[in-house]
Amino acid sequence: MRPSVRLIALVLGVAAATVLIGMTRTDGATAVIALWGVLISVAIVDLAMSVAVRDFDISTDMQDTGYVGKSAFIDLSIRAKKNVLPVNIALRLDHSVELSLQEDTVYLECDAGTKNAGVKIPINLRERGEARLTRLSLMYASRFGLFDVLPSWPLDISIAIVPDIAPVLNGEIHTQMLPLLDGLKDMNLRGEGSEFHQLREFQTGMDPRSIDWKRSARTRNLVARETRAERNHQIMLCLDQGHLMGERIGKLAKLDHAINASLSLAWAGGLGGDNVGFYSFDATPQTFIPPRPGRRAFAHIQKVSAGLEQVAHETNHTLGITQLNGNLKRRSLIVVFSDFVDSVTAELLVENLGVISRQHLVLYIALRDPELQAIAEPDDTSMNAIANSVSARQLLRERQAVLDRLQRLGILCIDTVPEQLTARLISRYIDIKSQEMI
Repeated sequence: MRPSVRLIALVLGVAAATVLIGMTRTDGATAVIALWGVLISVAIVDLAMSVAVRDFDISTDMQDTGYVGKSAFIDLSIRAKKNVLPVNIALRLDHSVELSLQEDTVYLECDAGTKNAGVKIPINLRERGEARLTRLSLMYASRFGLFDVLPSWPLDISIAIVPDIAPVLNGEIHTQMLPLLDGLKDMNLRGEGSEFHQLREFQTGMDPRSIDWKRSARTRNLVARETRAERNHQIMLCLDQGHLMGERIGKLAKLDHAINASLSLAWAGGLGGDNVGFYSFDATPQTFIPPRPGRRAFAHIQKVSAGLEQVAHETNHTLGITQLNGNLKRRSLIVVFSDFVDSVTAELLVENLGVISRQHLVLYIALRDPELQAIAEPDDTSMNAIANSVSARQLLRERQAVLDRLQRLGILCIDTVPEQLTARLISRYIDIKSQEMI
């Protein structure tokens, strides 16, 4: 509890009146005592008529899990056991660093005479991990507004913040995969793949090379072998945990964008009948999960990726990629999520990706920062903006030069903004499957 601005103003006014009475009257002691007595009496009555802290009944409700980068809501209910609630209540929540509030202070307006009120407070889920809400603090004015009452209650509310798998749960990935699984693209794959599908009667217009001459001789009728795209390929999701992946684009760090996209690809790989593995590295190799059937691997990869921690030191691409190359025994599609600043810092990345691409198909994912593009194309023409634009354009040119160099080495590249990453990654996976590139 603390004195309000109103009480401070009244105290200053009574103090000024006391000085004035003392200067003008010799018998003003009675008046001064009366003034201060009235003020103290009003303050005591104000406290007695105000809602006491013990009269509050607080209840909260919040979901147990949430997706990183999304919002969660805490439902807060306040009830007055005896008196009515104050008309205006300010609320504050203390929380761990994984959370942030859209507004530091939430204001709850109650109808006059009401005894129950509730509010739904949005909370931003910033980082993966176990987040906690630890304390609720209120502030409301006393009945006559002479005091600000500041009660608080400890909270023990936790929420597990996990990678975003909304595209998996809402069917977005399955819908994007449908052309490959059941539609026109699947029909086009028949006769062009490397895996035997069925025998059928040879029809005019079919490739003569598909004729099975031995079976045709037995049946005395032309029989063709129909093939389809091979399944059970290996997909390795390779995530860089170095300090460059800690840069935030929008609401999430690059590492979180990479985790969300890799989980979507793991689910798509399961739908496509491929085996999916997982690998992470920074200055040293970290987690390695051997490829296994995608749907079985998805839960394991989801659990491991939820615990990935951002590190503050530089990534050792030579050690990380060399270790991965030694762990793989057959040709695989390696999807690398990493980052670089300029052509100098990307030199070892390019060199090692070029080595591993001799045995495997490599897909390199780079996340583009829209803010850098905005700096490169400023709206104003001030000297500071022009200087920043020149530097940003230089970085963009060097970035494109590195991507062009990777493509000349036979490495597939995706350079996109985070909002389009998952859709473009699944689309490229479908193209790779349809073209039998693995």
